[in-house]
Amino acid sequence: MLELDHVAVLGETLAEAVSHAESALGQPLSPGGAHPDFGTHNFLIGLEDELYLEAIAVDPSAPAPGRARWFGLDGFSGPARLDKWICRVPDIDAALARFPMAGEAVPVTRGALSWKISVPRDGQLPFDGLFPALIEWISPVPPGVSLAGAGTRLEALTVAHPEAEALKALIGPALATPLVDFAVEAKPALRASFATPSGQRILQ
Repeated sequence: MLELDHVAVLGETLAEAVSHAESALGQPLSPGGAHPDFGTHNFLIGLEDELYLEAIAVDPSAPAPGRARWFGLDGFSGPARLDKWICRVPDIDAALARFPMAGEAVPVTRGALSWKISVPRDGQLPFDGLFPALIEWISPVPPGVSLAGAGTRLEALTVAHPEAEALKALIGPALATPLVDFAVEAKPALRASFATPSGQRILQ
């Protein structure tokens, strides 16, 4: 089964991604760290229900990785935006046998954390990047558990795409979360609604 693990705001720079997320949520993000395997870095904020949000971008001080960066970051351009959702699985090899289009399992470390995540060879997830990345945590305490909840709860995540019905038919039977819905719209996009200490907030 696929369980929502976290959502990601991408930016051309980390500062842009962080600013976009903080402006939308009305709360500060905290430094995460660097991902040497992909030449990226991030900031994080914990959410309720063992979820979290990350802001992520290419790290200009890191050497280029020997493969395409995850989340399509090699080709990302334009304003920072909510652009990816990541689902947790208990066995990524079994999950990829069912969903081979998600890529191949790549081991990743950041500090004391370790996990495996699905990354296509070209870095581009299907459905214009809106197919979820799949993650299997090797570390016993992932960020969704270790990060403080900050009093902010994800209420809904909308996956909008011209072929949203096809995407829903593909992964819906395996998706173990009521938070995600699919909308047929001309422009591919993610939208998230949050309940925060300062009221409802929308991030897109």
